[in-house]
Amino acid sequence: MQLVPANIPGPVARRRTHRGLRWALALVVLGAGLGAAPAAHAAASPYQRGPAPTVASIEASRGAFAIAQSTVAATSVTGFRGGTVYYPTSTAEGTFGAVAISPGYTATQSSVAWLGPRLASQGFVVITIDTLSRYDQPASRGTQLLAALDYLTNNSSVGTRIDRNRLAVMGHSMGGGGSLSAANSRPQLQAAIPLTGWHSVKNWSGVRVPTLVIGAENDSVAPVASHSEPFYTSLPSTLDKAYLELNNASHSAPTSSNVTVAKYSISWLKRFVDDDTRYEQFLCPAPQASTIQEYRDTCPHS
Repeated sequence: MQLVPANIPGPVARRRTHRGLRWALALVVLGAGLGAAPAAHAAASPYQRGPAPTVASIEASRGAFAIAQSTVAATSVTGFRGGTVYYPTSTAEGTFGAVAISPGYTATQSSVAWLGPRLASQGFVVITIDTLSRYDQPASRGTQLLAALDYLTNNSSVGTRIDRNRLAVMGHSMGGGGSLSAANSRPQLQAAIPLTGWHSVKNWSGVRVPTLVIGAENDSVAPVASHSEPFYTSLPSTLDKAYLELNNASHSAPTSSNVTVAKYSISWLKRFVDDDTRYEQFLCPAPQASTIQEYRDTCPHS
């Protein structure tokens, strides 16, 4: 495991204290304008991984890290039906955050497999899972996402590569609903990204995990008006959150290579799992592009 100096707060503590630090910094800057000493530049995150990002680097099909993958047999785990692990081959920069990703109703991990190497090559350990049943509902998929993260950190061959305090969940459709359920039940998570999520529960006011909700304008399975939009608006106003609606896209948009889904998912994970403020530029101010129908946020992020 990577050793972190004792004077550096852990990820959960960071979330709780950064809003206060932001106000303190504002007061320092104000003081500087009145003749006080200039404010010092913030130190880089100890969890920062990889080179400085560019638009090209987060839109690329692969990032800077060489990766490998391994199969997790269903018979070797409990709580989910196995999957595939994608991970950086070098640990020269230290341990990595980890992300578990669930497919949607009736689907298998193949529907979200493209995200595995895409995210891993940016500096994450990623597991795409198969669910116990293709018909599992969102709450069950959320429990299975957490089981997959527990497997990664406690029992997998890549466990020593992972910082167990920097974990995230993603999912498509009912898997996206599952990511909300997982975030609601485990506030220690650092990020959640529901992709055109479906869930019968619309109120997520109890979530304390930074959440990027991605919806699709032409989604007829989980219409944004009854799913992604109420998910986003129900999240606490004090939470770091964002809503991205894909322009002229369908429910299945996140199930194949999609530059917009990838670049903002990478940015969100880097910003909140790695606390890497170099990626803030892609999230705040609100991005505008022909592929984005609408974007809402709570910038500046804490």
